[in-house]
Amino acid sequence: MGPRSHSLKSLKQVQIDCCKLLHAPAPQSSVAWADEHFYLSAESSGTQSRWRTLPYQKAILLTMTNDDVRNVSMIKSARVGYTKLLCIATAYFIAHRRRNGLIYQPTDSDAADFVADEINTTLRDVPELGNLLMCDPEKISRYNTTARKTFEGATLDVKGGKSARNYRRMTKDFVIYDELDGFDTDIDHEGSPLSLGDTRVETSSYPKSIRGSTPRVKGTSLIEECVIDSNMHFERHVPCPTCDHFFPLKWKDLDYQDDDPGSAKFICPECQSEIHQNQFKAMDLRGRWLTESGIYLDDETGRFWQGDTLVEPPFSASFHIWSAYSYFTRWSEIVKEKIAAMQEVKRGNVQRLKSFINVRLGETWVEEGEKADDNQLKRHRETYAATVPAGVKVLTAAIDTQDDRFEIEILGWGEGEECWSVRYIQLYGNLAKPEIWNILEEYLVDTYEGVDGEMFNIALTCIDSGGHFTSEVYNFCRRNHRRYIPIKGHPQAGQPIAKMPTKVSNHKVYLTMVGTDTAKSLIYQRYKIADAGPGYCHYPNTEEYGDEYFAMATAETKIKRYKRGVEYYEWQKEKSQRNEALDCRVYNLAAIRLLQANYGVKLKEKLVIRSAEPALPPPPAPEPEKPATTLNSARKSSKRPRKSGFTNGWRK
Repeated sequence: MGPRSHSLKSLKQVQIDCCKLLHAPAPQSSVAWADEHFYLSAESSGTQSRWRTLPYQKAILLTMTNDDVRNVSMIKSARVGYTKLLCIATAYFIAHRRRNGLIYQPTDSDAADFVADEINTTLRDVPELGNLLMCDPEKISRYNTTARKTFEGATLDVKGGKSARNYRRMTKDFVIYDELDGFDTDIDHEGSPLSLGDTRVETSSYPKSIRGSTPRVKGTSLIEECVIDSNMHFERHVPCPTCDHFFPLKWKDLDYQDDDPGSAKFICPECQSEIHQNQFKAMDLRGRWLTESGIYLDDETGRFWQGDTLVEPPFSASFHIWSAYSYFTRWSEIVKEKIAAMQEVKRGNVQRLKSFINVRLGETWVEEGEKADDNQLKRHRETYAATVPAGVKVLTAAIDTQDDRFEIEILGWGEGEECWSVRYIQLYGNLAKPEIWNILEEYLVDTYEGVDGEMFNIALTCIDSGGHFTSEVYNFCRRNHRRYIPIKGHPQAGQPIAKMPTKVSNHKVYLTMVGTDTAKSLIYQRYKIADAGPGYCHYPNTEEYGDEYFAMATAETKIKRYKRGVEYYEWQKEKSQRNEALDCRVYNLAAIRLLQANYGVKLKEKLVIRSAEPALPPPPAPEPEKPATTLNSARKSSKRPRKSGFTNGWRK
């Protein structure tokens, strides 16, 4: 065969390869494609067989591959087929739609295991996908690595979600997050995994983000946050065999007798008839995914309906499903695990119950801990006779710095650290510009009238310096470094509420560490005090102290944690909840402690003013200038100058 024949053969092969890229398969839904092409591999499935999409899985899969739904989230238990749905959606996007994909697992190790157990076996056993790989699926090459698969017309990357560098330099059409609650909430201080990963699909013509996870702890669960943010949230409703009432399967309706798992059965919430597991498949065949507002998903087409009216697809949709719907889990097994978990609770171990709630029910675990009741605290509101009520001896202020505002609270303090909230201010502005700091100072040098006409000024202000404007905070505090104290939180348990240094820092301010754990514990104990007196918290009947304030003031819960078997506590809030009012109360508590410990203030005497001059003692006279020192004179002196001491906040 001559050179010309080789040239013609090469050209023909190029033409064939180009035609392959241009070939578009006949349109098929993802469910139809999966039932025709997908296969359950022996290494990653309980049975080795051709895939058949179960009734409750159809609408989920159709929504995952619906180009009109941008985000799909699934909060789930184990053994409902979610991992296989991810593999099917991935294979369908690549083989049927030639789309570039990205899958994130919590860690690099998880990603490698996922590729070995799920992706590689799919490439081997699903020819419709494996034949598109640019090399033999059984061989490692630059087209087939652990982290990347290169297909004809598409690529797939599989990465761990712990490192920010794994979220860079990729442009994709779809991104999938598996076991989302196993990810860090902030990736290398660059943002949440969802915000970093979803950026990779922003420029796609058909961007898709699929998130799913067994949930963990309420308030910190990323998948729970996705569900809360979704436009439509669906639960699977099935009909009662007796009365045909549609209802979602709930744990509260799963009944059993005398700790006998074998007696497990559901009770219809409408007619109270018993429903046994052998009836479930027929129920699921007629079931449908419904929202609280009555919108439902058609299992066969994936369209959204309300009654007989077709509804526009939402931007984001979410699903909840748990083990009772699984065709591979007996209801008796679920009951058996619950009974065992409750026996462990009696022995003082709640970890098995936590696992049951997460893994079997697909619900977040609510940590027990020290929490304040905002409704109870609202009852402390009263009408003051003056801006500063009787009983107040001194005023302090606390400032929490945010990206676009200051949150300010002014408190009055009396004997026994009984306190009266005077004002709560939200001051918006650009903290990078001096104008907003000048306005802030106007609030801090203002005076406040008491019941007898005496005037109070703010004796001491503590301002948060741990945010994005640390330099600006230091610059502000240098204006009057004895009345404006920058503080930084120290979360470790057992730290003092406020520990003021004996000398200024290199920034010429008294940067003070605040024991936030200690302070919050004391504040929450004081919230519970029911009668006026030492430690009691008073609030005025004003708009500033409405529902939003009390929600912020009680936003956190003290939770028991375990690390390597060692018990410890940490303060936690739900991601969507603000807590600035609680932070301000912590800083105010630090301010009153500093006034007593370092400034010699007594809470038995009023600290009032007759003019705009500070009520605190005046700052010390400047030290006399030291004569210039020459090298020779310094050598003659064998003693260093003695540093002045620091007593009650003032130099001797």
